[in-house]
Amino acid sequence: MDFSFNDEQQMLLDTTQRFLASEYSFERRQMLLESDEGWSREIWMQLGELGLIAVDIPEADGGIGAGPVGVMLVSQAVGQGLLLEPFLSSAIVATQAIVQCGSDTQRARWLPGMATGECISVLAHDEAGAGLDVSRIQTRATGSDTGWTLSGTKSVVYHAPMANWYLISARLDDGSLGLFAVAAKTAGISVREMRTVDGQRAADIALDNVVLESDARLGGDVSDALALVIDRGTAALCAEAFGVLDRILKATIEYSRSRKQFGMPIGSFQALQHRMADMLIQFEQARSMMYLATESCAGADAAMRRKSISGAKALIGQAARFVGQQAVQLHGGMGMTDELDISHCFKRLLAFELRFGTTDEHLSNYRLGLQGE
Repeated sequence: MDFSFNDEQQMLLDTTQRFLASEYSFERRQMLLESDEGWSREIWMQLGELGLIAVDIPEADGGIGAGPVGVMLVSQAVGQGLLLEPFLSSAIVATQAIVQCGSDTQRARWLPGMATGECISVLAHDEAGAGLDVSRIQTRATGSDTGWTLSGTKSVVYHAPMANWYLISARLDDGSLGLFAVAAKTAGISVREMRTVDGQRAADIALDNVVLESDARLGGDVSDALALVIDRGTAALCAEAFGVLDRILKATIEYSRSRKQFGMPIGSFQALQHRMADMLIQFEQARSMMYLATESCAGADAAMRRKSISGAKALIGQAARFVGQQAVQLHGGMGMTDELDISHCFKRLLAFELRFGTTDEHLSNYRLGLQGE
């Protein structure tokens, strides 16, 4: 894939970066982080007005249809801005779940509102102990003549507290995997809210005999479709992490130029120069793997896509840990304080390592992919 971006793709990146630079300062983000809501609906709606929430909605459904490269560029800018709003959860993952699994009627019902930001949906798929193994999904869906009944628990669903709709995966009696659209206020749903390590909002969702109508189900057996959705979400998450790496590396280099010790900038010390050179190497490797993950999203070979994305997630996870730790150490004790964005970048990179499968899980997946060739 050619990663010299065309004018439209470059405009997407520039538009997102300019908006976040002017409207999402570190100070404003701090205020949102400390607020009860933990995010800004105003910012979210402004992203919708700019068309950025519709970046992964096909043109036929009223979106931009920018494809994997467009998603990568916007996600990169979102990472640079340390956005707290549900961009990945709703605009990418949930949107793709509806695009891949929904009927024409269902797409027409949800996608227009999701494109503007008026409707927020999140995919509730992860379960405690399941990891990356879809076969371990324990939430059950029992069918009847009138509809469906769901029971089970979904763990650490990012941005669930602000969502209007949950897209819940569940195991059917025949062993297939179904996907169900459930309004957040449906009877039988209980939500235990939490803050993630990087300050984003999430929740555990418990389903106690939740009764749904028959048209709540999206598609048939969605195992393959959900695998594609999660892979594309993981690729976007990799791009977001790269944006965070870009921010933390630039901040560290700038600090090394301004912080003086023994009358000299610490950036002039050879030992620290070597450490920053190692950080830059990890950063450039992460860039290459981000491109690999993005390119694989356009491929038809599911096994190759899965292997490539697991390889990218594992290597970027290693880069996130190395660069984050070095940045904190080079800042000294100040690197752990909330007054500097270094600690917020570090926490975001730590959360990246755990979301959509850990670094170790993806490394194991990649090795299994090699063995299967």
